[in-house]
Amino acid sequence: MQAITTKYIGPSNVYGSRIKAECAAGTLFYHYNDALSEDGNHSNAAQFLIHKLGWDLPCYGQHWFEGILKDGRHVFVNGGK
Repeated sequence: MQAITTKYIGPSNVYGSRIKAECAAGTLFYHYNDALSEDGNHSNAAQFLIHKLGWDLPCYGQHWFEGILKDGRHVFVNGGK
């Protein structure tokens, strides 16, 4: 299992605000949802990546813990079952 990091990416001329979720196994971009809190957006981005990678299967456990790094990125680690 790998840690997932997420970071906010501001809007550009082409894309709106989004959250980048990444780990060694893959990356995805989640469109920022203004109806959610900042933490909610980071959590959703991580959950979408977890689902994309198939890590939401029961054999992996569902206890993900979140922290925030000094540079502002959020980190998610699986604590097991």
